[in-house]
Amino acid sequence: MRVIAGRFKGMALATPKPGTRPTTDRTKEAVFSHLDSWDLVRGANVLDLFAGTGALGIEALSRGARSLVAVESAGPAAALINGTFAQLKRSKAWRPELSARVMRRRAEVFVDSYHGAPFDLVFIDPPYAYATEECNTLLDALAQGATTGPDTMIVIERSVRSDALTPPAGWHEADARTYGETAVIYLEPSAKTEP
Repeated sequence: MRVIAGRFKGMALATPKPGTRPTTDRTKEAVFSHLDSWDLVRGANVLDLFAGTGALGIEALSRGARSLVAVESAGPAAALINGTFAQLKRSKAWRPELSARVMRRRAEVFVDSYHGAPFDLVFIDPPYAYATEECNTLLDALAQGATTGPDTMIVIERSVRSDALTPPAGWHEADARTYGETAVIYLEPSAKTEP
């Protein structure tokens, strides 16, 4: 597992023991190509829920995002992300204006208790066992809470075999793509502000 493009290109990402399902390079490249075409990464404040290795959030930082909060409930995975962040901050490519931190807690708890500025980009890559009903509940909490605003894009990665998600009230599916066994859904507020 490596960062595939940008300022940290080629940097290795520590991978936890079985139980984490990292995003494949093919899917990651496709997702970021899509987000870049919409100009959603540069300068973005990013939230990576169910961060696992932190691959999606770190890729965003590498490609020009300004800040990253990685939320991971598993202690070993959170510790590995912390180690990767320390490595990034020692890199010559790190800039003082960048920010990266890991929060060891459940995604739902983080979303319910968050009171800061809204994120521009939210990645949700739960385990495939995470039920559609749970995912819909989390999406509703994101839409109603402080984590999202009128310009937020939510990117969800799921199994192609999962039941369809229901976008929260006031949100719609901007796009959806499949890459092998992975489905990627892009959700945005229905009244999204045009650049």
